[in-house]
Amino acid sequence: MAETDRTASLMSPARLAQLKPKPATTPAAWLTQMAADAGHLHVNRILELGEVLKEQAASTELPAVASGLEQLAAALPALDFSLLEPRGWWARTSGKGRSSGAEFAAQFERIAQAGQSLSGVAQALVREQQADAAPAEHALVELEAEYRAVEMIIDQGARWLQDMRSQLKARQAAASDLQEQQAVLEDSQRCDILVTRLKLLRALCSAASQVPGQARANAERRAALAQTLQQSLAGEIKDWHRRLSTLAAAATAGKAPTLKLEGSIDAHQELQVNVGKAVTACEQLLAQEQALARSIAALGRQPVSPG
Repeated sequence: MAETDRTASLMSPARLAQLKPKPATTPAAWLTQMAADAGHLHVNRILELGEVLKEQAASTELPAVASGLEQLAAALPALDFSLLEPRGWWARTSGKGRSSGAEFAAQFERIAQAGQSLSGVAQALVREQQADAAPAEHALVELEAEYRAVEMIIDQGARWLQDMRSQLKARQAAASDLQEQQAVLEDSQRCDILVTRLKLLRALCSAASQVPGQARANAERRAALAQTLQQSLAGEIKDWHRRLSTLAAAATAGKAPTLKLEGSIDAHQELQVNVGKAVTACEQLLAQEQALARSIAALGRQPVSPG
């Protein structure tokens, strides 16, 4: 049996059913061991999975994508279409028309380079997202199995404690000498040890239960951003480049544009809007990744040590 399957099935309902408290005459050894060992295999695995998920929670490519989007968003408004306005005789003969055209072409080139740079980091993000998806989901499924196994241990322990408390009351009432009273006191103290242990296990389960939902939401948002960059935004950048490269070439030669500017201006403005939306989506994803990282880090901060 694989290690992941073995750890997740150690505390199955059938296994839990076998964990019956020993008779009240000999509770000490069983209770001491249970207080020390309750759920420790699952605790260890949850902590290990936390380390695995910590590496997968934060994209190594996303910061570069955020920077690329911000650079493109900052460059787009700088394109000055007024430089392509029809010039009179004096502008053409004095060379001002050619100078304005060269400036427009330079602005276009800076934006085109920013778009090309973004395309490269966007492809890296897509590859990362595709490579991480299956391993991350596998780790999350195992994490869910582990903390649910701990929850079953908590339920079993709580029922056992309730029965033991009732037995202790009966034993205390029937204790006729100091030795029996001392034994009752020691067993009561061991119950307190288990109560503390179960509280710590509950805190760990609470922390672990937050991670899968956050991680899956994070993965969905990352996949959506990767799709936007690879498909819709990449297509818009390509269309923008096709439209405006003709204008830039004419402007470089000092010629009046042969195409109507309205369509190019509209494409440019639409690209600005959609790049702005992608910037916002990227910022939200970065914030969500930071929140997920904090939730995963909380697993390691839980004061639950191996028994």
